[in-house]
Amino acid sequence: MWWDNLYKVLETINTVILYVIGVPFFLQMIFMLLFWIPKKKFKKTEKINKIAIIIPAHNEEDVIYDTIRSLIEKQKYPRDMYDIYVIADNCTDKTIELAKKAGAIVIEHIDNDPKHHMVGYALSYGLKELLRYDESKHYDYMIRLDADNHVNDEFFLLMNDAFNNGAKIARPYESALNMTQSSFTKACGLYYIFDSRVSSRVRERLHLDAHVNGPGSLTDMEIIRRIGGYDTVTMCEDTEFNFKRMYEKIHPHFVEDAIVYEDLPSTLKDTLARNKRLGHGNTSLLLRHTHRLWFHAFKNLNFSFIEQWLTYLFIPICPILCIWLPGYYIYAYIYHFLGGGGEFTQTFLWSSPNWISFTTTLIIFCISVLFVLCGILQAVIMVLSDYKKMGAKRRRDLISGIVLFPFFSIIYVVTITIGIFAKPKWEKVRRNPINKEAD
Repeated sequence: MWWDNLYKVLETINTVILYVIGVPFFLQMIFMLLFWIPKKKFKKTEKINKIAIIIPAHNEEDVIYDTIRSLIEKQKYPRDMYDIYVIADNCTDKTIELAKKAGAIVIEHIDNDPKHHMVGYALSYGLKELLRYDESKHYDYMIRLDADNHVNDEFFLLMNDAFNNGAKIARPYESALNMTQSSFTKACGLYYIFDSRVSSRVRERLHLDAHVNGPGSLTDMEIIRRIGGYDTVTMCEDTEFNFKRMYEKIHPHFVEDAIVYEDLPSTLKDTLARNKRLGHGNTSLLLRHTHRLWFHAFKNLNFSFIEQWLTYLFIPICPILCIWLPGYYIYAYIYHFLGGGGEFTQTFLWSSPNWISFTTTLIIFCISVLFVLCGILQAVIMVLSDYKKMGAKRRRDLISGIVLFPFFSIIYVVTITIGIFAKPKWEKVRRNPINKEAD
């Protein structure tokens, strides 16, 4: 019968999907099992380089002053060796005024095209303007920060060491300003910090390319001069910029002791707003670059391209987890309940060879264990080793985040799925300022 043939086709598709899902999850499990690898430390150097700090900002009056003043007052780096540039993109609040008052050089960008209201267009314009300043100032490298970012006091020194040791592109350890604000932010922070504490450390020690994606990233000014500023304006411009440099055989690094703190979403609404951009942008990115990543992987015999692709494959996996898997198993249950494929009693998971094969059942079991047990284990590893980087005074302060970690994963998957089908734009983000704004 046609419904029997349909079921067999869907069952085959589902089995293939489960194998596809299993590969990136397996890679993440390998990263987790290698958490014990010691971090890389770049050799201390005496040379002090000239730095351009770039901060794209759209209506960030709540945080921009404190961010700039923190960079000026707290960095253990010669003040005359770095300048701070704020690229004020279509600002209608006091961002420009406060940025200038704090001590930054402001590059104002006005673009009336709604399609261009994304950070990539601001950076593209701003870095072309930066090259004008560079003609007289002769910067060695730039560091990009977001308007809400704070960094540890040794940040510039540590990035400077990495640059002097050959890093043309590098990323820092990403942590949170408001990690201990609530149980929600604790779980949220642990989810995002995993890539820094575990995955990025393993990549660096195995000589895989780092995932350089935004806050705190270092870029050699020779690259900016060569490409004439910034060569991507997409929603995930930071990741795409990194991909393009990898195609040029530039090896991105991870500088673990340099820490950038950003404001985490503190509510479900904030998480949805953030993940709309991530879901939509990264899906488009994957569609544009899948063939290029695989091409360069085989051309250069470099696993880094495949590893990057597998990591970003988690984005389209989210709607599969939210839509396909529930839909398929509901359909399979109804199919057997109505008599398809044998007696109803055969539909029990472990006794029905016609419903789910042993390998399929095993994959589902492994993913479930990975999600719950390994999810909590990941959180435990991070809290035990890096709780101070998360702003906690004691490890037990983060226990609620450990417990909620797997549940936040569900929130992440659902919000990313919504984001894939949304059309987000660069809008004012609700912040959780840690300091008072300037009078």
